[in-house]
Amino acid sequence: MGPFLFCRTLTRYNGGMPSARSRKPRKPPAPLNVEGLLAYSARVLTARAQTTSELRQKLTRRAAERSDVDEVIRRLKENGYLNDQRFAESFANWRRDNEGFGKTRVVRDLMARRVAPELAKKAAETAYSGSDETALIEQFLQRKFRGKNLGVLLQDEKHLASAFRRLRTAGFSAGGSIKVLKRYAAEAERLDEIDEEEQPE
Repeated sequence: MGPFLFCRTLTRYNGGMPSARSRKPRKPPAPLNVEGLLAYSARVLTARAQTTSELRQKLTRRAAERSDVDEVIRRLKENGYLNDQRFAESFANWRRDNEGFGKTRVVRDLMARRVAPELAKKAAETAYSGSDETALIEQFLQRKFRGKNLGVLLQDEKHLASAFRRLRTAGFSAGGSIKVLKRYAAEAERLDEIDEEEQPE
């Protein structure tokens, strides 16, 4: 195959586009000063609510000077744009009302978002203080197994164990989960053994 024909074949193979080797690498974004970091923060916070720690991490990667990050965080807090307590409370209420998760899952997710453990626990306690865990578990099961007869489905031990694990992953207590599942299957009493086996030592 001659050089000209080879080039035409390669171009056709690549969809008429230059090969990856010929593409210029992207330049890293220019470091930002305080004003630039404030503008960047506005874009980030508009797209998604952030905890102080999450935003600090993002700003540190873009800052020309590390000291500028502290200044930007200070200004944002001072003007009410960054508030971990408000974030945690809103997050906990959202998870409870829109996703139907239990309290333990909310605490875990808040800490994954870099909220301080004590603040995460306090926000979850407040959000669930007036909630009935039994009712939340019933709603969770009805949503996850919509259209299915739970009384029939949960007679199967595998389905019963699976439902229990889903409830525990969703943040509901072992006792509360078993209490509700016993309404559908007497075998639910044995689920305590599963929970003990799966707890870390």
